[in-house]
Amino acid sequence: MGCVNPVEFGVFISPQYQDLPRLQEHVLTAETVGFDYVSIQDHPYSAQFLDIFALIGTMIGRTSRVRFVPNVANLPLRPPAMLAKTSATLDLLSGGRLELGLGGGRLWPQIAGLGGPRRTPGEVVESVDEAITVIRAMWTPGQIANFQGRQYSLTAAQTGPAPAHDIGIWLGAVGPRMLNLIGRKADGWVAPLASDYDTKPAGQDRIDAAALAAGRKPTDIRRIIQLVGAVIDHVQTPERPRSGPGGQPIRTTPDGWAKIIAEFVHEERFDAVNFVPEDESVEQLTRFATEVIPAARAAIAAS
Repeated sequence: MGCVNPVEFGVFISPQYQDLPRLQEHVLTAETVGFDYVSIQDHPYSAQFLDIFALIGTMIGRTSRVRFVPNVANLPLRPPAMLAKTSATLDLLSGGRLELGLGGGRLWPQIAGLGGPRRTPGEVVESVDEAITVIRAMWTPGQIANFQGRQYSLTAAQTGPAPAHDIGIWLGAVGPRMLNLIGRKADGWVAPLASDYDTKPAGQDRIDAAALAAGRKPTDIRRIIQLVGAVIDHVQTPERPRSGPGGQPIRTTPDGWAKIIAEFVHEERFDAVNFVPEDESVEQLTRFATEVIPAARAAIAAS
């Protein structure tokens, strides 16, 4: 069974500070050539990376159409009440062009080096679950919110502002407890590059089962596949990867990409594709948007 949501296409852009004109050119290219969203990784402990929320705030002022997604916001270093405030602010400033990718954290020595916590796997699930509760409470304006969790709390907190639109909370997750949480409570799954291709169908099934158990429709949850690779003029990758690391590159023609994407949509129920260019360049962003995306949409419709 394929997906029922309209398929969206995004591009993964690295927030390197060393060449700011190039970084801004890539975001503006994504806006111009027709990507639906720009996703930006959040690793605050990396000396080479800008703060992505400041970057998004700058770029929404230079764009008018493309949406932005933290991929994914580092929860241990971004308290959820303030993350809610920042996200709602950016959504208001952009006219509803922010979605919130959220992650429970990894690389704990680096997180602790910036004063963040070190969490066990169980505490990670607990923290993300509580963070969703806190964030959604803060997005409901005009309330006095109280919440007492094991990781986060609100005490007589004045809520608001509401975002410009109903921001989706998309979780980057691998483990069974986090996949269950997506089905119960989140709006989307960002399938991590670190997860093997052969684990993704079972992940989809687990999300579906958890959604149904919680009285939700599985189709209410977006499913984002992240595909590393390059658009080239000959076929190096002849078929869709079905096993092995999720970060293995796909290198093929626009028609080859279109066939692979259509299979991910119809056979594995993904309804969003995040292109992770091996060579982040204007040329690759333009080729994917103008050659791959139209061919993929046609292949999806034909199927």
